[in-house]
Amino acid sequence: MVSKKSTTGKTTGFSKTIDGAETAEEGGDGLDRYHIAILGELQRDARLSNAELATRIGLSAAPTWRRVRWLEEHGFITGYRAEIDRRKVGLGVLAFVRVDADRNTGSATKALEAAIRQLPEVISCHYISGAGTFELQVLATDLDAFSRFSIETLLNLPNVKDVHTSFSLGEVKASAALPLGHLLKP
Repeated sequence: MVSKKSTTGKTTGFSKTIDGAETAEEGGDGLDRYHIAILGELQRDARLSNAELATRIGLSAAPTWRRVRWLEEHGFITGYRAEIDRRKVGLGVLAFVRVDADRNTGSATKALEAAIRQLPEVISCHYISGAGTFELQVLATDLDAFSRFSIETLLNLPNVKDVHTSFSLGEVKASAALPLGHLLKP
């Protein structure tokens, strides 16, 4: 990594891509249009061949492959996975669960975090502002299964004071694709 002074006098970290283009590493600043196009195309279809990806973004195969590899190595692309319809595999209940912690000390919170990470039914967990400590998204086969999970598992996690649950009545939008428009320079 090379440090450079910008026109504002701040020092910024830059890396060179394999193609030799300088790219800033923080917040997506400096990603060129090809990097952004690659991210967009792979979000839509991660199974694209490198040749098809290259055609779609307007580069030849070799620089496209190098850019994808660079995006992976620098943590912009963190993995590839299949999107599965939860209903088709029998997971008909999606619950939003606010977990209130009994104590908000560092060690108690870390113990609760570690326990939550071990639960496959919890597909998402966020620290939240306002009331509560965590907001979970939990999948279950039906309401009876969720009730058992809540009573037997969630309420028995370390440092849990209370849980508050809302259920999804229907999905309006569920997308794993991130918006990238803010990365495009006017």
